[in-house]
Amino acid sequence: MYQEHSFVERFCSALDEVMAPVLCTLDNLPAYLDVATAPEDLLPWLAAWTGVVLDPGQARERQRSLLRRAVTLQGIQGTPRGIELAVEAVFGLRAEVQETGAVAWSTDADAALPGEPVQAFVVVVFAPDDRTVDPSRLDLVVSALKPAHVVHRVDVVRT
Repeated sequence: MYQEHSFVERFCSALDEVMAPVLCTLDNLPAYLDVATAPEDLLPWLAAWTGVVLDPGQARERQRSLLRRAVTLQGIQGTPRGIELAVEAVFGLRAEVQETGAVAWSTDADAALPGEPVQAFVVVVFAPDDRTVDPSRLDLVVSALKPAHVVHRVDVVRT
């Protein structure tokens, strides 16, 4: 009888060593799925779930901030507010979208159409004088978010 107990004890002990990391991971699964506590190497995986592409050169806190806002941004993608919030989330800078118009009405049936004939907008990004901003990167982000048929321009204003 003593030998059986010894074998069972040894067998279970070996299983404990093998299963401990798996059980520990499963016990902490909510922490892996929470943007605030997920390990850094899981952030791109979480981003893929929300359709966000993270810039590997970006600070981890900026990546976490973008991931926290990802679901909200998905719902308003392509809108002026969505572009403003996305620029703020990605770059940490305040942005303002200025449209060309086409959002007016008239009681005169023969009135000219509002706005300009070409749909366009300008994204004004407000950056401190001491902050380096890459305009081409800003342009890429806005291009990815805006409707494809709308022309845009990005202006960086120093504050």
